[in-house]
Amino acid sequence: MKFTPYAYQKYCINRLIVDPVLGLYLDMGLGKTVITMTAINDLKYNRFAINKALVIAPKKVAEGTWSKEAAKWDHLYLLRISVVMGTVKQRVRALNTPADIYIINRENTQWLVDYYRNNWPFDMVVIDESSSFKNHQVKRFKALTWVRNKISRIVELTGTPAPNGLLDLWAQIYLLDEGKRLGKKFTHYRERYFDPDRRDRDHVFSYAPKPGAEESICELLSDICVSMKAEDYLELPDCITVNVPVVLDTKAKAAYEKLEREMLLEIDESMIDAGSAAVLTNKLLQLCNGAIYDENCKPVEIHNCKIEAFLELIEALNGQSVLVFYNFQHDLQRIKKALAGSGLRVRELKGSQDEDDWNNRKIDILLAHPASCAYGLNLQQGGHHIIWFGLNWSLELYQQANKRLHRQGQTEKVIIHHLVVEGGVDEDVMAALEDKSATQDRLMEALKARIEKYQKEMSK
Repeated sequence: MKFTPYAYQKYCINRLIVDPVLGLYLDMGLGKTVITMTAINDLKYNRFAINKALVIAPKKVAEGTWSKEAAKWDHLYLLRISVVMGTVKQRVRALNTPADIYIINRENTQWLVDYYRNNWPFDMVVIDESSSFKNHQVKRFKALTWVRNKISRIVELTGTPAPNGLLDLWAQIYLLDEGKRLGKKFTHYRERYFDPDRRDRDHVFSYAPKPGAEESICELLSDICVSMKAEDYLELPDCITVNVPVVLDTKAKAAYEKLEREMLLEIDESMIDAGSAAVLTNKLLQLCNGAIYDENCKPVEIHNCKIEAFLELIEALNGQSVLVFYNFQHDLQRIKKALAGSGLRVRELKGSQDEDDWNNRKIDILLAHPASCAYGLNLQQGGHHIIWFGLNWSLELYQQANKRLHRQGQTEKVIIHHLVVEGGVDEDVMAALEDKSATQDRLMEALKARIEKYQKEMSK
């Protein structure tokens, strides 16, 4: 696919090329990944300014998002990517594989630093979702500070650099400039810009910015940070769609493929009709989501890969309210269980009170089935992010459900995130929805193609 950048994307790419230190704080859906990879490609192959780039990202993002983005755009065909994940042996092999970009999950940051010690090879480091480095006391932050002087270019990507207040900025900015702007120590930063807020005689529980502190901090960071919100850019479409790839781990992939193969081979492709197609596709969509109903209509969990990707996406949104569409009842129960104890205000959409509370910003995560809210509901005042945890073939339901936020009165760009299992039937559904041909014919064509694939494998 040809990449035609928007004006703001051109600006950000140029900043990444010119500035060796940059915080790119763009709202979700604005293309941080393709912007960064375009700059890396230019720095590596046109300017010869870097040798190896390292991307530190959340686990599910590291597994699929960056590799898929590189494969998507024509101009990035030269970039070689190595994903450094799995067992120690697999990680070492990946590090020894010739590549331009090495991608590792943030949990292995300390391991990577310990592995290389004084032979740190990455002259450019990209921290994807840098807000996960906001705590100066965690090991991943401390590990990066040990090798910071060996990094000539560093980039931070996030949509919400200070989700819980300005105190969250210090650690992230320290990784950029080693303390030049906000001070060498967190305590000094806090004393200079904050006053104790909630406290008792012996303890301070929270801090509030001093008068004028926010303006002073923003002024100090203006030269190394680019901050943009989706609603700031009128050339963008009113509705932005983002596909979030979900990569199944080895065990989950084997379980998924086994069940898919057994189900598909039971039916002759020439005998598929609308009824059998609906049953089959429902089973496969359940498998993509992570669980499947048995003969007693009880859910059996197969994998947690989509749940993990969902939780990472919620973390990346950093408290922004989000409307989540699920497909099956076991999706709803598993999502609720995963969010229990998160501290977020989670509600299932059941009636008018839920609609009112959402619009009054009393709900962080609103769970809804697309069939139950496709018509009549006005939810545009409560948020502008949608997550499709589970997909379905109905184009009408899909479009009408999205219209709950993308409608008159919405003041921000609506961003729709789809969790899509790579290699699964999720990809067939997304292809149909994207070309607006979510019909029974398309459904049956996709199933027949999958049956034919397994029949060929069996005949070998």
